[in-house]
Amino acid sequence: MVSEQRFRRVLALSLLAGLAVGCKPDAAVQQPGIVGRGTADAKPSANEPQTPTADVPVAPTEAVVTQSPGVITGTILFKGKAPTGKIDTSMDPACGFGSLKGKLPVEQYVVNNGKLANVFIYVKDGPPDAMHGGAVPPQPVELDQTNCEYVPHVIGVMAGGTVEFRNSDPTMHNIHTTPASIGNETVDISESPRGLPQTKEFRKPELMIPVRCNNHPWMNAFINVSATPYFAVTDGNGHFDLKGLPPGDYVIAAVHEKMGEKTMKVTVGSRQVAKAEFSFAQ
Repeated sequence: MVSEQRFRRVLALSLLAGLAVGCKPDAAVQQPGIVGRGTADAKPSANEPQTPTADVPVAPTEAVVTQSPGVITGTILFKGKAPTGKIDTSMDPACGFGSLKGKLPVEQYVVNNGKLANVFIYVKDGPPDAMHGGAVPPQPVELDQTNCEYVPHVIGVMAGGTVEFRNSDPTMHNIHTTPASIGNETVDISESPRGLPQTKEFRKPELMIPVRCNNHPWMNAFINVSATPYFAVTDGNGHFDLKGLPPGDYVIAAVHEKMGEKTMKVTVGSRQVAKAEFSFAQ
């Protein structure tokens, strides 16, 4: 009887142990964070191979087109017979040396083999890069007084630039400008014989500003104030060059103190030398 009771007790304990083992949770339920990939934006492990992404097309960079400056070169012709004559400078014994003693050639019409000197050439209209570009040169333009005349007879200066007035003569001179523009101040200064130069600024574009000497009434010159750095004065052979011009369509002008202004349309290409020829007649 005792043995039968012991058997039944052992059998009951064995059944209870089997039920306990059968209800043990599996690994997926115990550690849910280890199984699966997680959320869509989860970062892959550093050791996990990554799928290469497709190349993203890049917009091509716009090519920069560089255009080199051009040049307008030309000549001023004179048709007809130029006035001739001499200027009497005998009122001041210090004026003139050698063959120029007491007499100077007229300066209004300087013609050599049909070519006209002392003509001011400038850009009247053109591309925006030409009309609004260019720094004012730091160095002044020189206007000297020698042999009782102004040398050069015609000069050009960029607006905002300066003119340095010199006196290389052994006599007293006066510099008197009479600008028409209120933007340019009147200059009225005296310079002692071979004295120190004096510099004045010219701020506003203006053509043919007269320069006179109150001590010597025959002395005269002209200052031209340009809005751009593209200007020139014809030399003794009537020649001029306008250099460094941005490519484009231009209106250039030629101005003479007695015969007025003439204009011409000129197209300048990159690295191109364009030709221009003006003709004046008396």
